[in-house]
Amino acid sequence: MKTNEIIWGWTGLFHDASLAVFVDQQLVFAAHSERYSRIKNDPYLNQKIVNEALSFGKPQEVYFYERPLIKKSRQLWAGQYYAVRKQFPTSYLRKFYKNAPRSIGIHHHWSHAAACYYTRPFIEEPVCVVIDAIGEWDTASIWYKKKKVWSLRYPKSLGLFYSAVTQECALRPNEDEYITMGMAAFGRAKHHYDPYLNYHKGFPEKLRGHNYDKAASAQLLIEQEIYGIMKKARKYSSSLCYGGGVALNCVANSKIHNMFDKVWIMPNPGDAGSAIGCVLAATDYHIDWPGPYLGHNIPGEYPVNQIINELNKTGVVGVASGKAEFGPRALGNRSLLANPMLDIKDTVNKIKRRQQFRPFAPAILEEYFDEYYEGPAGPYMQYVAKAKHDMKSVIHYDGTSRVQLVKKDNTGFRKLLEKWHDQTGCPMLLNTSLNIKGEPLVNTILDAKEWQDRYKVKVCLPRIKK
Repeated sequence: MKTNEIIWGWTGLFHDASLAVFVDQQLVFAAHSERYSRIKNDPYLNQKIVNEALSFGKPQEVYFYERPLIKKSRQLWAGQYYAVRKQFPTSYLRKFYKNAPRSIGIHHHWSHAAACYYTRPFIEEPVCVVIDAIGEWDTASIWYKKKKVWSLRYPKSLGLFYSAVTQECALRPNEDEYITMGMAAFGRAKHHYDPYLNYHKGFPEKLRGHNYDKAASAQLLIEQEIYGIMKKARKYSSSLCYGGGVALNCVANSKIHNMFDKVWIMPNPGDAGSAIGCVLAATDYHIDWPGPYLGHNIPGEYPVNQIINELNKTGVVGVASGKAEFGPRALGNRSLLANPMLDIKDTVNKIKRRQQFRPFAPAILEEYFDEYYEGPAGPYMQYVAKAKHDMKSVIHYDGTSRVQLVKKDNTGFRKLLEKWHDQTGCPMLLNTSLNIKGEPLVNTILDAKEWQDRYKVKVCLPRIKK
């Protein structure tokens, strides 16, 4: 990158569009299109997100997260003629910003790998693993010293397999895979699937049996296959960078964690995160990861006292404060919080219009983790750990929790947990996203007020200093 230069990276035209902005080699903005359009998993950009990106200045370079012509060759081979006719990235972006530079395509899997390679928090040379549904032709790949050393190619795809099972469980593919993962804890692995059939159009015939058993069978199989790929990768390095949509499977992540000395999974490892990755792949520049709070800003002081007062009164409260999280997890700035000492899981699931079996994650002060949990954990809810306590609202059926470690970083969310602990003796809060099932997270002040009015749960906004 040159200094005094603004560079954009973007993803979209398939699912979960996103846009990232770099200024003077610093990542200053990254957001999901759905937060602005209010359309869940929106594959398209919109004028609102483009305008917010333009508020940082006009870009001199623009990068896109895949190479369209290579992708179209695969679509032709697969008989997806309707997809071949889709608009090219440059002409599409110019619908929102007519002076946009040409969108330069970057290999899809290298965009994924670069997103974690160039943001990793350690200096050791890692091996990068990418596993997703599909890029141009690759569906899984291993990268070492920025070179692809192994790949699995379409139509063989672990991501497509897991999405097909998700559809067979009466859920939405490319969106509800995390629900399939949660359902697996209730089932038994009775089915024996071939994960490398062509599942692009789902299963060739209707699967029999209970959905929980289908989910459990798929989860066990994908864990075994991921382990095999990681075993290949471990030959190159004891440090791992892991990306692609399958890297959101926190149960599988926990089982491969100990294979490596160091592991980095960028907090947004799916396609949306490649808005960052395609820029870093092109510029070959390592950045200090600024954290996941990169989206729309609601300025002001984090409303610690308001939140605690509402938790003491009702046990449940929303918060919309500061910059929105870039990624699928709410990490304190667009969160629905609850008192985990109460039997409140069913109440929160009812508010969010979710299935009653769905678990909730705890956010915990990092220094108390070992007292309450055993296993891997980090700040971005990427692993599951075994609970050593009996607060059932934040424990899944299998006795685990997807823990968010809250580090000593002086953020508003950290101050909230510290004050909550001082008052109650409990170092954690139930933390889930401020949305309901099928809707994007709250983004703006207006979104927060509308959500509060519609669902009758108070949403605390920042306190503006006078």
